[in-house]
Amino acid sequence: MTKSALFLSAAATLALAACAKKPPEQLPPAPQETATPEAVETGAATPGPGTQDHFETAVGAVNTIVYFDTDQYDIDSEDGSKLQAQARYFAQYPNVNFTIEGHADERGTREYNLALGERRANAAKNYLVSLGIPAARIRTVSYGKERPVALDSSEAAWAQNRRAATVVIN
Repeated sequence: MTKSALFLSAAATLALAACAKKPPEQLPPAPQETATPEAVETGAATPGPGTQDHFETAVGAVNTIVYFDTDQYDIDSEDGSKLQAQARYFAQYPNVNFTIEGHADERGTREYNLALGERRANAAKNYLVSLGIPAARIRTVSYGKERPVALDSSEAAWAQNRRAATVVIN
């Protein structure tokens, strides 16, 4: 073997030795226990403020959605009580921002339903603002008829889809 071949062979051996795995000087900490799905289902772990689960638990899931009559966007007394429950929650947690999603049923054009969904989301937002919730914390979006919760073409399904849903975004 020539000197250069010997030198290359020694360099390759040293390079491979440098790549060999060495045991860590300190082992990582043992994994900590987390809540199991069973614990969450039984209520052992409670969601923290600023999450959708916490919001729904605090105000009641039925109070997170306001429903509207056909082609309407006015807030009636039942809707008002739902929005008052939401306002109490958002007043208690001033760092929580949220979105109000406006929806419509499948009837009507896409453009009409987007505009109607926007009016519904804004009606809910304006009501919350009138109760003292800063407008800067509230985002609105209209999905029109694009995100139905009920897929049937019946009056019952349409009634479920005509809504403004409040969703925590923190």
